[in-house]
Amino acid sequence: MRTTRRVFLMGLAAATLAGCGLSGTSQEGGAVGGEVTGGITFQTWALKPKYTAYVEGVIADFQREHAGTTVKWIDQPADGYLTKVLADASAGSLPDVVNVPPDLSYPLAKAGQLVDLDQAAADAKADYLDNAWSAYAIPGKAGTYGFPWYLNTGPVFYNKALFTEAGLNPDKPPTTFAELESAALAMAQKTDRKVAMLGQTPSIADFGLYGVEMMNADGTKFTFNSAKGVELVDSYKRMYDGGGLVAEALTQNYTGSGAKFMAQQTALTPGSAYDLGKFKTDAPSLYANIGITKPITNTGKANMFVHGVSVPNSSKNKATALAFGRFVTNAKNQLAFAKIATIFPSTRDGMKDPYFTTEDGTDEARVRVAAARQLGDSINYTPVQFSQQMQDSLRQNLADAMLGKKSAKQALDDTVAECDRLLG
Repeated sequence: MRTTRRVFLMGLAAATLAGCGLSGTSQEGGAVGGEVTGGITFQTWALKPKYTAYVEGVIADFQREHAGTTVKWIDQPADGYLTKVLADASAGSLPDVVNVPPDLSYPLAKAGQLVDLDQAAADAKADYLDNAWSAYAIPGKAGTYGFPWYLNTGPVFYNKALFTEAGLNPDKPPTTFAELESAALAMAQKTDRKVAMLGQTPSIADFGLYGVEMMNADGTKFTFNSAKGVELVDSYKRMYDGGGLVAEALTQNYTGSGAKFMAQQTALTPGSAYDLGKFKTDAPSLYANIGITKPITNTGKANMFVHGVSVPNSSKNKATALAFGRFVTNAKNQLAFAKIATIFPSTRDGMKDPYFTTEDGTDEARVRVAAARQLGDSINYTPVQFSQQMQDSLRQNLADAMLGKKSAKQALDDTVAECDRLLG
């Protein structure tokens, strides 16, 4: 159960930008002056209708604070969002403030389409967590190209009852990848392969969590086909052969790992604070046995997802667009959003709020506080260059490795070759 679009609005692909005639639309660099007045457009990604009242309230507050401004809100559905952004970018008609994750900011910024906030809003950096701000840096290009809006990370959930049935200590779940493999093989053997530990093959972020270097120093080549990367794939191959990884995970478009965990057919899954409420409502028997632990990592640092807003260079009202970008992502507004959307602020002050530092005795608060604590030094392990096409290649090659059609080394070599080709 990956932390995905359900709450966090992730999974956006960017590789197809290369074929869309994308090019710079105006000069980059320098501070942006001018009065904060006049109209702008603000585009979000599938926030209606659930968050309509919140967004309209933020806009009303901004217009009240800056007399003479108007903000037109455009919300695009999740399906086709990438296509819409691509079309607007190619036409030079992007909204003044646009909701994008780092992987979409990368090709836009690389093409000269986004305002460099390090120059245009140099004092803004101090408001945000360092790791959130740096998520919008572009390898091989100076500058930062998005205001971080909200973050997510999460614990690992596990089924204590299944651990107990398999003879595993329900109070000592795995915390490293070596411990994960050992527990997965033991569970499969003890249950006669009726219960698997895992419901998904590793994502690119798992390579980062394992300690694999993803790219070379200047971000021009992928490097996760290293000996350490091969170690991770070999570990998953052993788990697959031993019954610790469900066979369905090898299907290219497989999205059922969460359902497997909720049906108590797998024993462990990464998730987010959002999932706990879903377990409580939709799987009460699972919820009664739910265990909550830290992410499995060899680096000691959790994975972080980031979403933000960027200001295109094509904007005719950059002063107001930048002011609104900072306003919608300020500590007060982020905190209010986090309390209704099960996300986390990217601002320093927002993360200091007692809501994220103090438990109230509930499991929900325990997950929230623990996740907030690990966000301080978490890493966005997924390279901004890593597109959906690259993810598809990784998944297919991993399936071939699990099935013995390729060695782990060959599978990763083939993936890296394809990723480098797509990188251009």
